[in-house]
This record gives sequence, structure tokens and C-alpha cells, in this order.
Amino acid sequence: MASGVEELLDMLFEMIDEAKRVPLSNDKCQIERDQALDLIDDIRSQFPMELTEARKMMARRAEMEAEAKRKAESIVRAAEERAKQMLASDSIALQARQRANDMMRQAEERSRELKRSANEYCEDALRRTEEAVTEAYNEIKQSRARFRAAAAATVNGTAPGAQGAPGGGGRTMFDADKD
Repeated sequence: MASGVEELLDMLFEMIDEAKRVPLSNDKCQIERDQALDLIDDIRSQFPMELTEARKMMARRAEMEAEAKRKAESIVRAAEERAKQMLASDSIALQARQRANDMMRQAEERSRELKRSANEYCEDALRRTEEAVTEAYNEIKQSRARFRAAAAATVNGTAPGAQGAPGGGGRTMFDADKD
């Protein structure tokens, strides 16, 4: 069993590429309908996995933001505690306030930086996932259109094996209009 959308699309491409050519035609071929449809079903079943990965990345982003917030709050609490200790002595009260303000500013800056980094990471991961899903979807649409065109040409042509053609043997071919 194939492990991903790209591998399944490669298998579908190979099936069509290696398909038996219709006599007297260079651009038409015959493929096993059930096998092609099974591959397309497998490709469709892979999409939920891609979406699950995107959801996991979003959950990871939320966790990273929560962790950044916890760290920032911890730094702020430590800064406040340190400021309280420093304020105990009148001689260094001004210095303590300045240090506490610096620590709070640093904590806020660090928190913003962690959030920004988490957002960039998730945005990039989601963008790449979206591009992969879009590319796979477009490949499926193109393969399906080529498949239908080839099948319709085979059914409408007079090649042996086509419905209604002499020597067809009564073999049922794919009809895109019926599907």
C-alpha cells in the first residue's frame, strides 16, 4: 500500500503511462477502470491525513504560545519578587525599580519574540501543507481529466474492444458521461 498522496499519484501516472495503446492511435490507451478508481479512492483517503497534520501543527502553535505566556508570566513574577526584595532597602529603591522595569520589558519582548516565532513556524508549515494539498488535488484533477478523455475517446472510437465496434468481444468500457 502506498504511503502518501504523491506516491499514489505516481502509481496512477505509471498505470496510464504504461497502459496498452489503442491500435491506430498514439495518444489513446486502455487502463483497468477498477484499478484506476481504487488509486483515486486511496488518494482521497490520504487527504484527511494531510489535514490532520495541519491541525496538529495548529495545536502545537497554541502550545508554544501558551508556553511562551507561562514563561513570560514566570519571568514577570520573578522580576516582581526581585523588585520587592530590592525595595526592602531604601538606599537601593530607585535602582530596584529600574531593574524591575528592565526585567519586565525584557520579559515582554521575549514573550513577543516567542509568539512571533511560533506564528511564523506555524504559518510556514500550514503554507507548505496547503501547497502540497493543492498540488496533489490539481494533479488528481488533471489525471482524472486525461483519464476521462482517454476513456471517452476509446468508447467513441472504432478501435477493437470499443463498445459497438466489430471484434469488441462485448467488453464494457468506461463511459465518462454515465459516471
